[in-house]
Amino acid sequence: MDNEYAIEMRNITKKFPGIIANDNITLQLKKGEIHALLGENGAGKSTLMSVLFGLYQPEEGSIYKYGKEVKINDPNDANDLGIGMVHQHFKLVQCFTVLDNIILGVETTKNGILQKAEARKKVQELSDKYGLKVDTEAKIEDITVGMQQRTEILKMLYRDNEILIFDEPTAVLTPGEIDELMAIMKGLAKEGKSILFISHKLNEIMEVADRCTVLRRGKYIGTVEVKNTTKEELSKMMVGRDVEFEVTKTEAKPGDVVLSVEGMTVASSLHHNNAVKNVSFKVRHGEIVCIAGIDGNGQTELVYGLSGLEPLVSGKITLSGKDITNASIRERSKSGMSHIPEDRHKHGLVLDYPLSYNMVLQRYFEDQFSTKAGFLKKGAINEYSDRLIEEYDVRSGQGSATKARSMSGGNQQKAIIARELDKNPDLLLAVQPTRGLDVGAIEFVHKQLVAQRDKGHAVLLVSLELEEVLSVSDRILVMYEGEIVGEFDPKTTSREELGLYMSGAKRMEVKV
Repeated sequence: MDNEYAIEMRNITKKFPGIIANDNITLQLKKGEIHALLGENGAGKSTLMSVLFGLYQPEEGSIYKYGKEVKINDPNDANDLGIGMVHQHFKLVQCFTVLDNIILGVETTKNGILQKAEARKKVQELSDKYGLKVDTEAKIEDITVGMQQRTEILKMLYRDNEILIFDEPTAVLTPGEIDELMAIMKGLAKEGKSILFISHKLNEIMEVADRCTVLRRGKYIGTVEVKNTTKEELSKMMVGRDVEFEVTKTEAKPGDVVLSVEGMTVASSLHHNNAVKNVSFKVRHGEIVCIAGIDGNGQTELVYGLSGLEPLVSGKITLSGKDITNASIRERSKSGMSHIPEDRHKHGLVLDYPLSYNMVLQRYFEDQFSTKAGFLKKGAINEYSDRLIEEYDVRSGQGSATKARSMSGGNQQKAIIARELDKNPDLLLAVQPTRGLDVGAIEFVHKQLVAQRDKGHAVLLVSLELEEVLSVSDRILVMYEGEIVGEFDPKTTSREELGLYMSGAKRMEVKV
């Protein structure tokens, strides 16, 4: 009976300082199935998969492959057993080509010389077989996130892995790329690969998974057949209560203009043309304006220009009547701009700082946090941080003393949101604020965005999730190839219409 399971993890317990990440968890993966692992941020999903991949050693429990006990001391052991993993934050060398990344660590050499021709042929065959179209000669730093993910999948297939772990694989993909990935996963399962799919996106689990195991706060809640369950049941298992999927909000009452952008042009970091071309728009007090579009159409650079991370080629930015076109990031912050960044690791947190320091990154120089002589008031910083952790339900092993790096992605995101909202900004620049969050946390963030609006602040939301765009915003601006090609009222538009503008099939003249 045991042998029907490609992998069986029995009674796994894994502890970290101040927290039991996995508390006596059993997981059974059948050959050729797509098995979803569902849970809130910090429920212990990634930890459990890291145990299977040999990144962590459990304090208790054992792992079996086809009924035989195996010992996985490190990822090389996992690879030898045919277990591969695509991590939430990709493990790729940015300045290497796609091909070099795929063969890294398992290179074929002859007399000390790298034999790339055979490798290229094998990669091409795998790429054709599974519909993973990648340019093997492109450098990782020059390709989209979706392509980087395909590179990670090819890395597993190149090593002949038969058990594939996908950790939050859709967190960084566009709607189109998500559909493609789902098709790829189904194709892999059909070929007899066994897939473990970590997610907290219920729609995706309903679409591709055969069975789903739910974890909550480190404990095993249950395993269900997906075809016999509903989104509502899964979310209740995961969060422990009923979750509102609809965003409830009153009519917006827009006031005076807070942010005015005129003729903004921002250069592209990759190519020689401009990423944002002569864009103009306004955001008013008491409204949520959303910039929608497919990833890579200039949204990132638009945000960099607004927040001061990139200089403008031309154009003018006014915040609450003040020209901030050439202002420094700190000046913008002090003028009433808050920024929830797209990349929380690169621009949101100092990962090796404790949570307390991360909470005051933009305010440590204020009198309440530092003395006249410039020394930090650690007591005041900890007190402030403790209050935010409590208020925003940021879960971490050791409270304010926890290193940001050791927290789950969703809780890192909550910490950034707490910090940015507590500044009580005139303008909140929220870039994919719910990326990688579970349904409970998404509900929380959406309520926070609406609360900011209802306090009379201006919110500029940048999102790739069409559901979010339609349910949270009061006005939608669609970006395509660096330009704003349409303005919509979410109450009177549809996903299909937005899709046509997002793909460049239609455009309208937008009056500012």
